Amino acid sequence: MYDELTAKDIKKMEEEIEYRKLVVRKDAIEAVKDARAQGDLSENFEYYAAKRDKNKNEGRIRYLERMIKTAKVISDESNDDEVGLNNTITVYFEEDDEEDTYKIVTTVRSNSLRNLISIDSPLGSALMGHKAGDRVYVKINDKAGYYVVIRKIENTVDDGSDPLKSF
Repeated sequence: MYDELTAKDIKKMEEEIEYRKLVVRKDAIEAVKDARAQGDLSENFEYYAAKRDKNKNEGRIRYLERMIKTAKVISDESNDDEVGLNNTITVYFEEDDEEDTYKIVTTVRSNSLRNLISIDSPLGSALMGHKAGDRVYVKINDKAGYYVVIRKIENTVDDGSDPLKSF
């Protein structure tokens, strides 16, 4: 399965890769050299910690490069009156008689604690393309689901402030 990313997501990932290659990698290699110079490696905690940090950075670089390579680029544009990517949506849950606000984001940016829901989640995929005032059925599985009413759609600008550290 491909991760769906916007051009902005890919740009931020490329910036992180460049930073990790030019800055973090250089610092990590220097830390390994300094720790190695302290002598006996069999009991040198600093050496093992420096190697671990260097390897974590290299793993992160490979992970981001693989995500970019296998990504399916999607558009973050939508009609002003329809639910789309990066829109903030106020939703009324009929069963609970409650309202909540969510931002629709790509899968890799989703964070339920910050009310960032994925376009692939049951709620996110059900809301996509609908308009304010629509009553939408959110299907959880073949036997369960619930209805929501879209109260408000705000076109929010994705300024890239969401950290991509959530990848």
